[in-house]
Amino acid sequence: MKGFAMKKIGEVGWIEKEKPKCGPLDALVRPLALAPCTSDIHTVYEGALGEREDLILGHEAVGEIVEVGELVKDFKVGDKVLVPAITPDWSSLEAQRGYAMHSGGMLGGWKFSNIKDGVFAEYFHVNDADANLALLPEGIDPAVGTMLSDMVPTGLHGAELAEIGFGEDVLVVGIGPVGLMAVAGSALKGAARILAVGTRPNCVKVAKEYGATDIISYKDGPIEEQVMKLTNGKGVDKVILAGGGIETFKTAVKVIKPGGIVANINYLGSGDYIEIPRLDWGVGMGHIKIVGGLMPAGRMRIERLANLVLTNRLDPSKLITHKFEGFENLDKAFDLMYKKPKDLIKPVVLIK
Repeated sequence: MKGFAMKKIGEVGWIEKEKPKCGPLDALVRPLALAPCTSDIHTVYEGALGEREDLILGHEAVGEIVEVGELVKDFKVGDKVLVPAITPDWSSLEAQRGYAMHSGGMLGGWKFSNIKDGVFAEYFHVNDADANLALLPEGIDPAVGTMLSDMVPTGLHGAELAEIGFGEDVLVVGIGPVGLMAVAGSALKGAARILAVGTRPNCVKVAKEYGATDIISYKDGPIEEQVMKLTNGKGVDKVILAGGGIETFKTAVKVIKPGGIVANINYLGSGDYIEIPRLDWGVGMGHIKIVGGLMPAGRMRIERLANLVLTNRLDPSKLITHKFEGFENLDKAFDLMYKKPKDLIKPVVLIK
């Protein structure tokens, strides 16, 4: 089969590989819609996960099942399915502890384009099909369905990690597609004022539509100074980090109130250590919590997120700015994600 792969750090291209085999609990899927992710860019061009050779990329897909294992009960050949980016082993001890996304070890549930071939292929393998897949509901377009793979669950998880309460003020750093979903998640959780950091016009427009009350541009000076000015020196209750690098933690700690939470959902692709400003952290005693998490996964989770779309609580279609037709154009969509023109939020490739 044909696949679009990371050949080595800094190099991508088309390769040929054997079609994956389907285990008794698993499914084999062909893609109907695919979306490249900034995470793929970090993996390839920053070597964030280390060297990978001829590893098929991609973890955002809607597909059609072409084969199921003999122990799969709830899915059959021909079913159109939502495919989460994270596909844990649900019998693992980590899953029993409540952290299925780390099944088998740190980030172990993140299999696609990390520890096994991803979805940018003519066929891809899904483990634990009954637990990891969900039927594509009528009324959700396959292109929109790809946003439920990663962008929606990751962004909304930022709001969950931050434990946002009614009427709280929230800062969202970075308003790419994940940050935009963090803005939307903050609004759904009841935030009052949502300050969003970003500059690209399309992202700013959509951030406001999702509930951002204030837009902050890093081009206008230090973010922390702007936040403190907008909040009359009080700072914010919660911070969600959805973009930038390791330097964003300094900003977060400088603007958060005592007892606040800094929630990171950003893939930190480079840098060795995160610095926390000692005095702003209350010399270690400010009751400021710093957390970071990989998105939750599983069939129930993705079905619930789909319900948000079906009931018009959330419209992920606003994230999609570019569409390509045909599997052969996947490399063009990937290159677009790498170069990030000003009008880009998210590209999707549709496959007949």
